[in-house]
Amino acid sequence: MEQFIVKTIGKVRSDENGIRIELEKAFIPGLRNLEGFGYINVLWWFHHCDTEESRSKLIEKSPYKGSPDTLGTFATRAPERPNPIALTCVYISYLEVDKGIIGLAYIDAEDGTPVLDIKPYTPSFDRVEKTIVPNWCSNWPRSIETSGDYDWSAVFS
Repeated sequence: MEQFIVKTIGKVRSDENGIRIELEKAFIPGLRNLEGFGYINVLWWFHHCDTEESRSKLIEKSPYKGSPDTLGTFATRAPERPNPIALTCVYISYLEVDKGIIGLAYIDAEDGTPVLDIKPYTPSFDRVEKTIVPNWCSNWPRSIETSGDYDWSAVFS
């Protein structure tokens, strides 16, 4: 099996000062001209699921009401997967380029989570206007902006 080397470029930090990404010093120059972008795609590592058992799990018991009882890992956003890589599109609440800090409105990662990469969100590459999803999740929000107000408790078992 082919293996790759992945470097942590920073960490997610969450405390009384809010949520942010703090970059390693060596990667701060990579923030040049990020100003003006409102959203970024953050690739991060599900570090608590980096075990042989978690990496071997390919079938998940569905947590969703109205969905099939089980789902293949690639039909979920579950953390247990062959490569525990996560992707989250997040709103930039502030940017301190000189300090290597990106303030976030929210991210579904916890304090100390390793960040692998950051890419600017651009509609020409990242937006699909006419999405196609299974019936069991077709009533979910169509955007990040409306997702925060959605009653997710009605979705999960």
